[in-house]
Amino acid sequence: MKSKISASRKLMLKSLMVAKAKEELEQEMEEKEEEKTKYLEEKSPPIQTRSMSLAELRTLCEELHAKIDVVDEERYDIEAKVLHNTREIKDLNIKVLDLRGKFKRPSLRRVRVSADAILRSLLGSKHKVSLDLRANLKSVKKEDTEKEKTVEVSDWRKNVEAMSGMEGRKKMFDAAKGPSQ
Repeated sequence: MKSKISASRKLMLKSLMVAKAKEELEQEMEEKEEEKTKYLEEKSPPIQTRSMSLAELRTLCEELHAKIDVVDEERYDIEAKVLHNTREIKDLNIKVLDLRGKFKRPSLRRVRVSADAILRSLLGSKHKVSLDLRANLKSVKKEDTEKEKTVEVSDWRKNVEAMSGMEGRKKMFDAAKGPSQ
């Protein structure tokens, strides 16, 4: 799709935008400088040192140095906090990027695949597999189940007498071992 503005027109607009941004930046710098001088005039009025003696000048210098030291300590503390916060921000940004990378998942589509195709992909194309589940099922005849249900009912007292004593325990032990002796 072609743009409606020609290349020369684009270049001219870009240069105008850059020139306007440069003017605004210079104006902003001038405003900041004016604010700074205004603040300094309010906070630190000019000092009359002509009428002061040498001792008064020394005490004034000591007071100014003490104030400068306090301001330097505050500046140092603030710089340390800023550095600590920037390090923390960098670490958190790295963690966020790591988490984005870990959990980014592709968009998945539903694909219908037959059981034969799945087996072919698992076993390879050499094997021709047809999945007929019904052929693999066991066929159960009703007659077999009915025969198993009709078990002879014998007298339970005879069984108890046969199993009593050491002989009965030996029979139970042998029966538990099975025929693989």
